[in-house]
Amino acid sequence: MTLDQTALDAAAMSIDDGAVTPSFTAYREEIIKLLNDALATELVCVLRYKRHYFTATGVNSSKIKDEFLVHANEESGHADRIAERIVQLGGSPNFSPDSLTSRSHAGYDESTDLKAMIKSNLVAERVAVESYRQMINLISDYDSTTRRMLEDILADEEEHADELSDWLSA
Repeated sequence: MTLDQTALDAAAMSIDDGAVTPSFTAYREEIIKLLNDALATELVCVLRYKRHYFTATGVNSSKIKDEFLVHANEESGHADRIAERIVQLGGSPNFSPDSLTSRSHAGYDESTDLKAMIKSNLVAERVAVESYRQMINLISDYDSTTRRMLEDILADEEEHADELSDWLSA
């Protein structure tokens, strides 16, 4: 087995493209769009968790508030990873607040009841789990780096869903 010397030469010539080499998938723009939608989802989740963290009240709210804050920070980390990958692919991360909720797979929530907050976040995590699974399947072998990143994020989202499910049934 030998490497394609023409592709290697082309990669050496277009250094301004960073990690995106000429043989990179033709689906780069579609992957960037998927990632920008995932970025919107993560940002909406940060906002929802932060709101719930600051507004949760009641006798049992202290520990769940702490969990909301942990989840908000983890979702923010996901958003950072996604934005970084978009830039690596030659795209521009879309942080526009005007379109966040319309691009997000998960919804925002202004519940005031602690149980409703937990349920809303569990629904959002389940939606995130499903959307990441679909993205991973769509991307498949077209972009292994993005796929691995999404698989890591998916594992966190599944953990969040399990934790919230436990809180809901407590």
